[in-house]
Amino acid sequence: MALERQVRAKTLAKRDPQQEKEAQEWIESILGMKFPAGEPFEDVIHDGQLLCAVMNKLAPGSVPKVNSSGGQFKMMENINMFQKAMKAYGVPDTDVFQTVDLFEKKDIAQVVTTLFSLGRTTYLHPEWKGPYLGPKPSEECKRDFSEEQLRAGQTIVGLQAGSNKGATQAGSNMGAGRKIILGK
Repeated sequence: MALERQVRAKTLAKRDPQQEKEAQEWIESILGMKFPAGEPFEDVIHDGQLLCAVMNKLAPGSVPKVNSSGGQFKMMENINMFQKAMKAYGVPDTDVFQTVDLFEKKDIAQVVTTLFSLGRTTYLHPEWKGPYLGPKPSEECKRDFSEEQLRAGQTIVGLQAGSNKGATQAGSNMGAGRKIILGK
């Protein structure tokens, strides 16, 4: 029981209230509605309905059927449909949370990380004109060097090749000397 408490405490410590607030505001701005006052973030999104609505705003028709009733299985199905739609939208598999992380509220920090990944992915879709979440992904900075520039670079000895500009390790003590005692 103590181990379970430690694991729960460690998971709760990973949560960042500021990031959760940003994710909530992003969802609210996309859907044009506010979360119920005083209700925790994870309680509002835990059945997957709002997340499916967000995906349908980002990519219309990406979640064809959203369950609003039918018990736990149907609500978990919503989360699975949301995850599938996110992957199709371009969110890497490694960034997608596990269904139980949200439905059973086991790792809300991972859910928020996934929402930030989804928010970053929206930058890659020029058809999306709405709000973004998180930093813009970096873009490739391709360089074209001429043959002359490439040849000039071959004459330079890099520091990785062994040149140390006269620096030595003289006088450095790396700990006590090693004594080797041979058996008699």
